[in-house]
Amino acid sequence: MPHRSLRFWPLLLLAAACARTPRPSTGLANKYHDATIRQIGAAQDERNTAALLPFLSNANPTYRREAALAFASVQAPAAVPGLLPLLRDAAPDVRRAAAYALGQIGDSTAVDSLRVRVLKENDDQVRRYVHEALGRTVTRRNLPELWRVETLNDTARNAALALGLSRAALRGLVSPETIRRTVLLLNSPKLPVRARVQAAVGLSRTRGLDADLKRLAETTLVRVAQKDRSYAVRAAAASALGKIANNPAKSAEAAKTGEVTFYDGHSTAPRPATTLARLATKDRDYRVRLSAIRALPFGQEDYAASRKALFYVLANDQPAVALTAAEWLLAHAKGESGAALAALADGNKQASPRVRAALLQAAVHHASPAARPSLVETIEKRYPTAPTVYEKGFLLQALGEDPAAFDFVRTEAFAAGQSPVVAGYALTALLAMRRNVDFPAAKQADFAAAMRQALAGGDVAQLGVAAEALADAKLYPEPQAADLTALRQAQAKLQLPREIEAWQSLQQALDKLEKKAKPTPSPIATAQQHPIDWVVLQGVPLGQQVRLRTSKGIILLELKPNEAPGAVASFVTLIGQHFYDSLYFHRVVPNFVAQGGDPRGDGNGSAPYNLRSEFGDLRYQEGSLGLASAGKDTESCQFFITHTPTPHLDGRYPIFAQVVGGMDVVHKLDIGDRILGVELVTVK
Repeated sequence: MPHRSLRFWPLLLLAAACARTPRPSTGLANKYHDATIRQIGAAQDERNTAALLPFLSNANPTYRREAALAFASVQAPAAVPGLLPLLRDAAPDVRRAAAYALGQIGDSTAVDSLRVRVLKENDDQVRRYVHEALGRTVTRRNLPELWRVETLNDTARNAALALGLSRAALRGLVSPETIRRTVLLLNSPKLPVRARVQAAVGLSRTRGLDADLKRLAETTLVRVAQKDRSYAVRAAAASALGKIANNPAKSAEAAKTGEVTFYDGHSTAPRPATTLARLATKDRDYRVRLSAIRALPFGQEDYAASRKALFYVLANDQPAVALTAAEWLLAHAKGESGAALAALADGNKQASPRVRAALLQAAVHHASPAARPSLVETIEKRYPTAPTVYEKGFLLQALGEDPAAFDFVRTEAFAAGQSPVVAGYALTALLAMRRNVDFPAAKQADFAAAMRQALAGGDVAQLGVAAEALADAKLYPEPQAADLTALRQAQAKLQLPREIEAWQSLQQALDKLEKKAKPTPSPIATAQQHPIDWVVLQGVPLGQQVRLRTSKGIILLELKPNEAPGAVASFVTLIGQHFYDSLYFHRVVPNFVAQGGDPRGDGNGSAPYNLRSEFGDLRYQEGSLGLASAGKDTESCQFFITHTPTPHLDGRYPIFAQVVGGMDVVHKLDIGDRILGVELVTVK
């Protein structure tokens, strides 16, 4: 998730001091009106483990629970001995909070206690938390602890096991047995939606076991991908089917007949490739169609069917799906002429500029050497008339497929007064050209000069690209001392904590070039640099709504002050300053997130402060708002909105709000759409 530069920040800080926070006239007070909970919240923000530990044994169960939840964000292993006894606490909400915190800390020393609690816990909700925590803490050696007791006759226990198996899979802990048990759970009746989603996501994240996935899960995945009532389950199942469909080890019988007999020896069904092609064109939810497109097989025997589905959606589907089809063609097209792909871009006048640019990129990528010059010339002629910096960026990205456009793109990268959005796209395109096997040796010195110019220029987006290039041994097999000096000089000019992401990029390059055994720690800002404004937060009641006006329509949000006090206080303060007005959505990944709130407009901007990560007891669902970061405790002003459940983000990016209206608008957002204004909604 990208991080965030903020101009005129002294004026904004002055505005913050003078601004009044709008308040609704009614609403339940958030929990931080309690002075002790506020004390616990401050200790959490300060990462003060010593101050939090005594609260784990406080006589008041509310404070025990709050201390446990605080450690879910602090994630201090020193808290594990104090949290383990709370798994046996008389109060279910304390046991639940303790399990959540132990899972967030992820210390394998908690496995035995969690396993025992799974067996003894009678509260269904608490058991789900304990099993999920077990999935976050097991190792490959003790992975079987997840299923020590058979649960197939108990829906609640099945749901808990599904969460545990999924969390382990998200950590890369999979085996044929985890696949088998996950399939059994997906086939069990009455499994709740969240558990089905988690199980399907777990299968889609299985790596290195494609043959086992085919043998054990194909029947179930084909059925679930077509018939499950949840779009999120169907989409995840489609992603998992892609691993099978693109597995080169296919049976001769399947290739010949179009049908396959599965591991149980009884059932037959369409091949995964057939199912995916149908889903890509027919499913009622665009997110399923999109997942199916990404999963379409690209082997020779399946290419014709995949191509037919792709060309259909390019002509008939919404921009997000058409974009995904264009990206598939860029990555996997076989035998397509550049002229034909360019014709697709020109022939569909209803397509978005991003889709057309992606098709042009695919055209350049797959064109013959003889055809490329005319395609590049066409893009270069269109470039000056592109109406927005983002459309210019899309075209520069397309030019990155041909080293012949090097001089044109380099000029744009360093043009006087250039937009940071365009400058960033341009330097990234130069790096893509340099990695092209056809990059001419005569231009290598020019590329090196461009990277040095970027380092000297100091633009944070360009610094990151230059650092990536210098650290690539294929591009710079023997870096010069002057290059290391340039990296250090560029790093010394950065303003922390605002430009932490660029600092990290430069330091990672230095660590690699200097062959350091361990990464250099990032200079993370402390709470004293920007403490939580408790006065602002106390003015935010539970249920406080925010109206986010965009160029595509209005989105209504509900803030989560109990779970993310620092993030909510910061967001409300920035709203009061009109900080977000006229900013853009700079990153949209269909069926994942729409991200905005960056004052630079390219994903590298920030407020002049960082926040500490707050991992409240929330999970990413459709419409969750999270804070972007460059790692733990580096959040600032950028936010993203999820299109679908994204469990791999849980506990890694703070959730501070939820969409409660206008989700259809969220699904329409694309790169370059504008935030017109943000305001708190006054409840009458």
